[in-house]
Amino acid sequence: MYDELGSDQLSMAQIGLFDIVGPIMVGPSSSHTAGAVRLGLAARKILGSQVKRARLELHGSFAATYWGHRTDVALIAGLLGMAMDDERIPEALDLARAAGLEYTFAQADLGDVHPNSVRIYAEGDADSITVAGSSIGGGRINIFELNGFEVSVDGSYWVLLTRHRDTPGVIAEVTKVLAVHGINIALLDVSRKARGSDALLLAQTDDPIPELAVEHVRRIPQVLTVRTLPCF
Repeated sequence: MYDELGSDQLSMAQIGLFDIVGPIMVGPSSSHTAGAVRLGLAARKILGSQVKRARLELHGSFAATYWGHRTDVALIAGLLGMAMDDERIPEALDLARAAGLEYTFAQADLGDVHPNSVRIYAEGDADSITVAGSSIGGGRINIFELNGFEVSVDGSYWVLLTRHRDTPGVIAEVTKVLAVHGINIALLDVSRKARGSDALLLAQTDDPIPELAVEHVRRIPQVLTVRTLPCF
């Protein structure tokens, strides 16, 4: 570290505990295994149901070294709902087969993104999603694309996601629900592809989002789907 950084740079570097000791995980690699589990699990939570079919496009070093690091096994484990310390992770492919989860892997160039990245197309009984994200080290992840929208979710906050009709008042109603439940919004992002099309609201909050608040958001007439993500 001292060979690579000057004293001024070293004093400014922010090093967390997990950067040193790593997360509690089933290995072999925090970047290629633990982070991959989290990416798969995030995709499942955003889908909001059991994953029936999935296509996983591996980018960069994920594509080049996935076999040795068991990245494929880790991603499927996450899609099955496992956390990164689940002792069943090594058996994920067999468990997927038993659960009827159909999946395929492919190599892809996702552009100028982190080399440990994947795009996941996941389908359940009633919905389908596309999630792209990166494993950035120490089991940490960053989701940078959701259903074609550019996002940035790194697990530092709880997250409320809504897909809604792009009409006046919807954003105000969603944020009002969060305020009524005493939930503070740290970051708020709203995206749409064209005026009048469906829009994506992503609220990252300092506080956990209770199911009652989710139900109240779901009752807003123009809201089509609601999902939550916990802190990673």
